Amino acid sequence: MFENIDFEAGYVLPVDKPYGWTSSDVVRKVKVQLRRIGYRKIKIGHAGTLDPLATGVLLICIGRATKRVEELQSGEKEYVAEIELGATTPSYDLEHPVDQRYPYDHITREKVEKALAAMEGEQDQVPPVYSAKQIDGKRAYEYAREGLEVEMKKAHVTIYEARLLLLELPKAVISIRCSKGTYIRSIARDLDVELGSGGHLTGLRRTRSGNYRAEECFSLE
Repeated sequence: MFENIDFEAGYVLPVDKPYGWTSSDVVRKVKVQLRRIGYRKIKIGHAGTLDPLATGVLLICIGRATKRVEELQSGEKEYVAEIELGATTPSYDLEHPVDQRYPYDHITREKVEKALAAMEGEQDQVPPVYSAKQIDGKRAYEYAREGLEVEMKKAHVTIYEARLLLLELPKAVISIRCSKGTYIRSIARDLDVELGSGGHLTGLRRTRSGNYRAEECFSLE
């Protein structure tokens, strides 16, 4: 279906990012494929980074569509997140092993739903220390890996909707509709604090970015 597309003129390619791949890995893969069909020096980038341990909608901007990166990044996002309650990791996900465990028997569906409802709306969110946020020219995760403490500046974000899909302790699955710049790992952290129990992400999938949905995405294959 790509034979008649003028990629130089601009094309937004929605890709279902695989688990374990960085967003930059996907850009490089697409660039290799474009070179094979004759596009040697074409511009290419992505709109909205996904962590390596996340899957789902990643928008690859090709040719003149790279001018739309900021516009596309500003769109609403939707995610489905799986959280393990009662256990924390330094990165709030599976990048690091569990460092502490907490009781979770007191958690009920009602308590989770109430905590999620309280998180909806505009807020100043503290990004995870293990993130790609720039601090004095370095990524926050670089400081964290060196064992250095840094102050994470809050980012203004909006949680439009947060719903509980499944609760099978210690697992909780939630859906989130939010603004750009929202860290789902931070939502998991804040939720677990509200519930009086630790927790971390064990799975994350972006199901929508702006008008692009996961079911419309191309696989790298």
